[in-house]
Amino acid sequence: MEDLKGRVAIITGASRGIGRVIALKLAGEGAKIVLAAKTVEPNPKLPGTILTVAEEIRELGGEALPIQTDVRDEEQIKAMVDQTVEKFGRVDILLNNAGALWWYPVKDTPPNKFDLIMDVNVRGSFIASHYVLPHMMKQKWGHIINMSPPVDLEVLGGKVGYFISKFGMTMLALGLAKEVKAQNIGVNSLWPVTIIESLASINFGLGDESMWRKPEILADSVYAIVTQKPSEYTGRALLDEEVLGELLGLTDFAEYNCVEGGKPMKIVRNWDVEAGRPVDPTTLKSK
Repeated sequence: MEDLKGRVAIITGASRGIGRVIALKLAGEGAKIVLAAKTVEPNPKLPGTILTVAEEIRELGGEALPIQTDVRDEEQIKAMVDQTVEKFGRVDILLNNAGALWWYPVKDTPPNKFDLIMDVNVRGSFIASHYVLPHMMKQKWGHIINMSPPVDLEVLGGKVGYFISKFGMTMLALGLAKEVKAQNIGVNSLWPVTIIESLASINFGLGDESMWRKPEILADSVYAIVTQKPSEYTGRALLDEEVLGELLGLTDFAEYNCVEGGKPMKIVRNWDVEAGRPVDPTTLKSK
C-alpha cells in the first residue's frame, strides 16, 4: 500500500455524511483535504458545513481547504481545482461523492428534478474529472472514484431518472479508466453492499439503525483503493465488501454495523452479504 502523506484529495459533497467521514479518514492518514460542497452556513435540518469539517480535520493535525462549490456550475468546479493547485501544487485524488436523490417513477419525476440529478451526479462528476486530469497526467499519478453502483438494469423500475444518472457515473469511471491507465491514473466506481447510515437513509425511511452500516465501511474502502498503484487497480465497478476482502483480507464486516447483532439491508442484488461474494448468476431472477 502506498503512503498518503503529501497527497492531495478533493472530496465533493464533503460537508456531512459519507463525504465527511471519508475526509476525516484520509486526513488521518496524512492526505491534505479539499472540501468541495455548497454548505457554509449551519442548517438545523442539514447539520455540518465545509467549515466545521475543516475544523475537525485541523483538530486531527491535518490540513484542509474548504471551498464552497456547487457541482452544477462548471466555473465553480474549475475555480475549485485551480485553487487546490495554487494552494497545494497538485491533485492526487478526486472523490466524486456529491449526489442528488430522486427515487420516484418517471411519471412522478418532473423535468427540473431529472435535470437536477443529471447535473449533480453524472455531469458534475464528468466536469470535475475533466479539470483534474491535466494535473494528474502531469505528475503521472492519480485516483478518481465515483460513488456509483455496478450497472444492473433489473433495478431501474421506480427510480429510472436516478439510476440513469448513477449508471452514467459508473460508465464514466469505466470508460475513463481505459483512457488514462497509461498515465498511471486509476478510475473506479464504488458502492455499498448495504444501506449506509446517512441523511438519505433517515429522510427516506429506509429501515432503521439495525438495518444500516456505518459510513466508515466506505471510508476504509476508499483508503484501501487510493493506497494502491493506480494503473494496477482500475477500471472496476467495486463494492465495499469486495474491496475490503481483496485488499485488507476482511471476511467479517460486523464491526461496521450500526447496531451490534444487526442485519444490514442489502441493496445490491447480485451480492451475497452472508458469504461475502457474488451471488451465483444462475440463481438471479428478474424482479
